[in-house]
Order: sequence, then C-alpha cells, then structure tokens
Amino acid sequence: MENDKAIKSLEAYKTIGETAKELNLINKKTGSLQTHTIRYWETQFKQIRPSIKAGNRRYYSKEMIYMIKKIKFLLKDKGLTINGVKKLLNQNKDPLDDNTNLSINMPHNKNTNTLINKAKKITKIIEEIKLLK
Repeated sequence: MENDKAIKSLEAYKTIGETAKELNLINKKTGSLQTHTIRYWETQFKQIRPSIKAGNRRYYSKEMIYMIKKIKFLLKDKGLTINGVKKLLNQNKDPLDDNTNLSINMPHNKNTNTLINKAKKITKIIEEIKLLK
C-alpha cells in the first residue's frame, strides 16, 4: 500500500526534463532540452518553487507546470518582459480569473483610447492563457 502511495505521488510530479519537454522548451538546432530556461525562471518568479528531492532533483506539480506554461506564453508568445509578467502575476487577483475587471475608470482624454486598447489586448491574452489548461 505504501509503495502505491509513493508511485502515485511521483506520478503527480514531473522532473525538470519532463517539464521542459511538455512545454516544448527544446533547442531547435541541437534538439536538447532547455532546462536552464526553467531554472532561470525560478530565480525570477516566486510562483515557481519546485519540490527538490534526493539528489537535488526538481519535481514540478501540475499546478506548477501550469504556472510555468502561463509564464512561457506571456514571455515567448506575447512578448511581455519579465517585469511585465511579474506585475501581471503579482496582482491580487489571478489574471485568469473570470471576474477580472480590466475596465479603466478615468476621464476620457487622448490617452484613454490607448489604455483601452491595451486593456483589450490583455483581456485577449488572458483568454488565450485559459486555453492552455
């Protein structure tokens, strides 16, 4: 029975290599996994904290892998900066929460349209992230 629990708990987690493969973090020229990218993101995003087991091996839960997918999507696909992604992730509300309100409550001026367009782009990005689940 204890062995079954140990096996199930290991299945719930993936190694850094398995995570990199799932995220398609592969060097196109060499075909090698870009695990260094995930390690770097760990230094930049407090939301990425793998379980470190015997032999200093990193293990990532499904929730952690989903967070890394969001970060990768925002950085690589949408071109946000690391600081931009940090701000988005550090908001009090989950940026993917259906109740997120991106409305701008300010008087209209020539900058308002720019801000509204940015809010619409952010809303579109959030919708695309939801599809990653």
